[in-house]
Amino acid sequence: MAASKRSNMSSENSTEDGLKANKADISSKVDLLIQSRKHANDVFDILEYLQSEKEKIVVSAINACCKLFCTLLERADLFVGQLPKEEEMLIGDHSADEKYRMFMRHRYNSCLDLLLEHISHDSYQIKESALCTLMKFASMEGKFPLQDLDWSEHYSFPREIIQAVVDKLLSQEEDMALLISRFQEYLEMEDVRYYVMSAIRENVARVMDKNKGVVIPVYQNNVFTLLSNISMPSQESELTNYLVKQEAKHEDWKAAKLKEHKRAFERLWLGFLKYKLPSSMYKMVLVILHDSILPHISNPTLMIDFLTAAYDVGGAISLLALNGLFVLIHQHNLDYPDFYKKLYNLLEPSVFHVKYRARFFHLANIFLSSTHLPVYLVAAFAKRLSRLALTAPPAALLMVLPFICNLIRRHPACRVLIHRPSAADQACDDPYMMEEEDPARCHALESSLWELQTLQNHYHPDVAKAAMAINKPLSQKEDDFKELLELSTYEMMDRALKQKQSRAVPLEFDPATQLLQGSGGVGVLGMHFGLE
Repeated sequence: MAASKRSNMSSENSTEDGLKANKADISSKVDLLIQSRKHANDVFDILEYLQSEKEKIVVSAINACCKLFCTLLERADLFVGQLPKEEEMLIGDHSADEKYRMFMRHRYNSCLDLLLEHISHDSYQIKESALCTLMKFASMEGKFPLQDLDWSEHYSFPREIIQAVVDKLLSQEEDMALLISRFQEYLEMEDVRYYVMSAIRENVARVMDKNKGVVIPVYQNNVFTLLSNISMPSQESELTNYLVKQEAKHEDWKAAKLKEHKRAFERLWLGFLKYKLPSSMYKMVLVILHDSILPHISNPTLMIDFLTAAYDVGGAISLLALNGLFVLIHQHNLDYPDFYKKLYNLLEPSVFHVKYRARFFHLANIFLSSTHLPVYLVAAFAKRLSRLALTAPPAALLMVLPFICNLIRRHPACRVLIHRPSAADQACDDPYMMEEEDPARCHALESSLWELQTLQNHYHPDVAKAAMAINKPLSQKEDDFKELLELSTYEMMDRALKQKQSRAVPLEFDPATQLLQGSGGVGVLGMHFGLE
């Protein structure tokens, strides 16, 4: 056993020695490559180390490549322009200097390909090192371009590297959220953000069209993660941080103009949201829609197709979609006549039992806050809520009863619902049509809120007390029910126990211990029949 232990220790030491030797070899070869062109073939060894199965060796090779090719870029030792194929390079009429620069440019391209492959590596450390090195190369190519400059639009920005990085980050098989969060640092740079938005849009169109718009959950989650990490500037003066500094015509560069950023942002989101999303993603998009997306879109009404599709998903997503539509209606003058009809149809028994109940009624209160709504519409909401209240749990009733009373306060014409003569006797002949989807045709205004009078006999004293509010003239001041939105059954019980001290309850002096045997030896049933 001791021999086995010594053997393991010896193996570990030899492995560690091997790593140190490999790292030393990598470092010395890089130094020789930088010092003299006669060691040019050593670059193949560096690239071979880059394909090692050992994490530490790969990381060392990545760092070595970064040092080597950044130095060659800075010294203009990489061929600039349209690169000939290697076989053409050998037979062509080129000087030794040109052949060297072409040779190293081909090795540089091979390095880029390997680094891009490493973005999908199992090791996060290798992923991160590869990503950071690629972005370093992008920065260096911006300073020392390898292509003829396109002064008409993109100047010296290395779009190809950014596009390739984005394509790798938007994997269809692997969740890249952790690496994307690392990439966020670069998205804070104006030019990177601008070209990343264009790259994402092109990638989404290509991938989704190839898959005929079918939902690809992993891929679309990666896209959304990358999109949600894009923080848009609000003023032109904020555009100050660039990966590539343009020496000339900076003010004419599209990446330096806020309106171009907004245009790219709008095209990006509209291009992404036009495809069907995983059901869980609709909620994530809708939560950030009104704060992070709509303010940066020149024509927010273009989002109506997405919001309509989101409403059809149902549940909490429908509610959040209506929230987006409400923003468009009030802030952007969108004409959407079916808004309140859709909200009305979300009122189902399940609304009192789901986890988003508080958010639903918070938003519904905002939607119904206008005093300019038609009386028939408000009456329909009040009546439907009252009918649903008959089967709602106590915690929900303590919230919905003040909600109904507030609707009546805002619209005094609805008071007829609680003051109609002999309404209680006509409950069986209620003209209200619960199954009607159109609030204009449900005859709510012809009915009464007899349900609230029924709830005055509720088993829970707090609910019965809240329902008694309609027996007295309603005050002008609305009830504040915000604290009741999150109220649970457990909290109700806990609050009741704290409010009321336990009182002594009279019990039997000599409690029975058996069903058929009383305290005096006579059975309980015998006592009942007078057999004492």
